[in-house]
Amino acid sequence: MRLGAVTLDAAGTLFEPAEPIGVTYAQIARRHGIVVAADAVERGFADAFAAAPPLAFPDATPATLADDERAWWSSVVRAALGAEPTPAFAACFAELYEHYARPAAWCMFADVPDALRALRARGLRLAVVSNFDRRLDGLVAGLGLAPLLDAIVPSTRAGAAKPAPEIFHVALRALGVPAVAALHAGDGVTADVAGARAAGLGAVLVDRRTRRPPIRPPIRPPIRPPVPAGTVVVTTLAELPRVVDVTDMPR
Repeated sequence: MRLGAVTLDAAGTLFEPAEPIGVTYAQIARRHGIVVAADAVERGFADAFAAAPPLAFPDATPATLADDERAWWSSVVRAALGAEPTPAFAACFAELYEHYARPAAWCMFADVPDALRALRARGLRLAVVSNFDRRLDGLVAGLGLAPLLDAIVPSTRAGAAKPAPEIFHVALRALGVPAVAALHAGDGVTADVAGARAAGLGAVLVDRRTRRPPIRPPIRPPIRPPVPAGTVVVTTLAELPRVVDVTDMPR
């Protein structure tokens, strides 16, 4: 079947934080009387994020979802900072949460707009599928990507987080394309490659590490699961339009 759609991860694939998370957290925390070292926060955030439950609330209602999102992130941030649930922490968290809702807190990879335009020129429908909250809508719009996309699917709105197949199925319904005619690209071996394949999509791993060094080398390099045999790997999104021209994608 002819390819009809491409879904893409957000953070790490389309954009990244404008500065290391540990630096931002430490600076904002200090304004609220919470003194922490950036390196320690960087490690703490990685551990807290990895240990957190999926960023999805299948039983949430429109009236409760915002509170659920903030509570999830508050738990992660408090663990990252090693902070107590004090009024100072509450004020610090509120500022951090608003900070990362602003497009200026993020840096879009330079290859993204042209790559998305090239995919659309091939007649493909495009969606972002990300383990994110509803701030993603404003970020995508603020970074200028909204006109290039047909759907934005954060995990909190989908009620399921990658690698669960359900979040991909939500995106496919929004795009009106069956899984067999779709391809997903992202930087996560488990969340993106394994998740997409389990949902019936083709999958491409976006590994920017070999092409573009991070803003600052991580304190403790993350342990990446083995890449499944036969996985197509690109080092920049600029390679993706050529990849989609190949019809036999690994699933």
